[in-house]
Amino acid sequence: MDYEALKRYLTKQMSMAHIYQPVMIKAILKSSKPVTAEAIAKNILEHDLSQIEYYEKVTKQMPAKYLKKHGVVKQQSDGYVLDLGNAALTKQQKKTLMALCDAKVAEYKAKRGMGIWEHRRRGRTPVPRSDGFKVLSRAGFHCQLCGISADERHLEVDHIIPKNLGGADTLDNYQALCYRCNSSKRDTDKTDFREWQVLHKHREPGCFFCKPDKGRILAESELAYILKDGFPVTEGHALIIPKRHVASLFDLFDPEVKACMRLIKEHKVKIEKADKSVEGFNVGVNVNEAGGQTIFHCHWHLIPRRKGDVPNPRGGVRHIIPGKGSY
Repeated sequence: MDYEALKRYLTKQMSMAHIYQPVMIKAILKSSKPVTAEAIAKNILEHDLSQIEYYEKVTKQMPAKYLKKHGVVKQQSDGYVLDLGNAALTKQQKKTLMALCDAKVAEYKAKRGMGIWEHRRRGRTPVPRSDGFKVLSRAGFHCQLCGISADERHLEVDHIIPKNLGGADTLDNYQALCYRCNSSKRDTDKTDFREWQVLHKHREPGCFFCKPDKGRILAESELAYILKDGFPVTEGHALIIPKRHVASLFDLFDPEVKACMRLIKEHKVKIEKADKSVEGFNVGVNVNEAGGQTIFHCHWHLIPRRKGDVPNPRGGVRHIIPGKGSY
């Protein structure tokens, strides 16, 4: 095919189902040597905004969050910079630090292998979009392990029984997991977290906390909610309650504990902003009758404390047994 024939193919004959053909031709034109499929794939990725969007979300929710927390980076305008204060790095210092970054990446890859990319690999048979939508829909667009919604964290379709363990590409072998849970599960675990969704929906007939008064709910998430205490010991006393009916803190799944703790932290901030007299908190859970539990649906107490609300606050929750609080 000569120049004119190739030009004619590009302008009049080429039928495109995607961008792949012109990208491949351009990649070959730019090179004086045969171009590998890997090199052409990299050229295609330059146009794949879905990949960029995916890793934008990963960047904001994972490395950026933790590096900011540890004072390593900070946000500037619409990007990130190292949080160096007034200091500046020399070229040699930058070179040394970049070499250390490369060494950490190499160390991690050597330890975990290609499994760290398994959930994004294109060498695997992709889940058809129609099947993917069905999987996410039946999960209510929530992670079937931690319960987080698709609005908060990107969801992926996971093989319950991994492909390398003989798992099939069928709806019965798919579940919806957020990228964090999917990455943690890896390709060696066969746990079917869809059963957890059934457990999360368990409610006990006649239980007050399973069917609370909507007017007393202050906030809620997929797995827990906050309720005004009916007999508050201080103003603002609130209860944080997992939605699933379970009697004890020690019977909760980790995602439920995390959901409750997240609500506790968020509500604590709201209380402090709304009431400047609050200077402290008591947070506690009663377990079993001997521990003072009267409603056998697990719940946390978040009790705001103010200066002078008791003569001597020293010892806090230790005072639940008279005479044992002071030390």
